[in-house]
Amino acid sequence: MATNAVTAMLLAALVWQFGFAVTVLVFLPTLLFAATAGVWLFYLQHQFENAHWDVRGEWSFKEAALHGSSYLDLPTPLRWFTGGIGIHHIHHLMSRIPFYRLHEALGAHPELANVNRITLRRTFRPFLLALWDEDQRKMVRFRDI
Repeated sequence: MATNAVTAMLLAALVWQFGFAVTVLVFLPTLLFAATAGVWLFYLQHQFENAHWDVRGEWSFKEAALHGSSYLDLPTPLRWFTGGIGIHHIHHLMSRIPFYRLHEALGAHPELANVNRITLRRTFRPFLLALWDEDQRKMVRFRDI
């Protein structure tokens, strides 16, 4: 509630200082871009072709953490803007590692660099995947079924 109140006060101050139209023309595109990037990151980190899903009796924390989330291998500037959260499989395995230390943790364990690695070039394919194929144990497109 306090965050919402401070945000409302900041927006009110911006409207007072610059006017409603200018504030909206700057704030809304920025908000839309940030929200889109957040959804894009979250989706890629959890919905990808070789995702790992198990039923309750066969579930293992380590297996689910490492193989149920991806490593989004981004170029350095994008890794900086996203706080390194693309190294999501390590984040799931040990959530107490701060975001700014995830790259260091990956460097200390290079064997994890190829686990569910998705490059920037391959980030659009997972958006076509919509179904979990239990027989193949992977995400597939509707037309693949």
